[in-house]
Amino acid sequence: MSAGTFTPNPGAAPVSRMILAQAGLETRMLLRNGEQLLLTVIIPALLLVLFSAVDIVTVPVQEGGGTGNSVDFLAPGVLALAVMSTAFTGQAIATGFDRRYGVLKRLGASPLPRWALMAAKTLSVLATEVLQIALLTAIAFALGWSPHGNPLSAAALVLLGTAAFSGLGLLMAGTLRAEATLAAANLVFLLLLVGGGVIVPMEKFPGAVQSALGLLPISALSHGLREVLQHGAALPWGDVAVLAAWAVLGLGAAAKLFRWE
Repeated sequence: MSAGTFTPNPGAAPVSRMILAQAGLETRMLLRNGEQLLLTVIIPALLLVLFSAVDIVTVPVQEGGGTGNSVDFLAPGVLALAVMSTAFTGQAIATGFDRRYGVLKRLGASPLPRWALMAAKTLSVLATEVLQIALLTAIAFALGWSPHGNPLSAAALVLLGTAAFSGLGLLMAGTLRAEATLAAANLVFLLLLVGGGVIVPMEKFPGAVQSALGLLPISALSHGLREVLQHGAALPWGDVAVLAAWAVLGLGAAAKLFRWE
């Protein structure tokens, strides 16, 4: 036996391994939180089933006449709502309370770099969204959904929407008190659910209001997904530009203004 065989070799794990471990922890904590599951999974699923089965909202007239299947209109909007509920509302609330209870401060003092912690939170959001989208897609197919278009275009919109909502959620969590974040995030969720083209068609609003609402990230995401998945269009560059602008503004402001304590 050579000398030094059992010599300790202390040191931090590789950053990539730390990010994956933290992302796994964040995802497990999210899936164990009943209130977050209600917001991110149950509410979008119930909205999809309810509004598809009951003639509450009139689906806009399609080209060639007729209104088409309601689930074809609703499914893309509910997918956009699921992205917002996880990347914005859920992340803002969870991160806000982590900040309040000193979790972020302690993690920031660990070998895990702060940028890696944000990367882990982003991976956790993406993992949760994959589960959401799989569940909602299965429900939509059971309701008779017939999607069109390129799935890669839809995936690109989801990624851009995730970046935009993540930046806004982290900005809110890093600048407001946890209780204010809880109230504001839920209020924004409800307002955008009604005014973001998710369930209620944008055509129901006056022209000037439509123009303003169309600049919101949820409106761009729901409209873009609807263009791809309902109408089979190519990547809608106008909606891409809106989402990209929100992503740059939100992530940039969060990086500059986020307070860890």
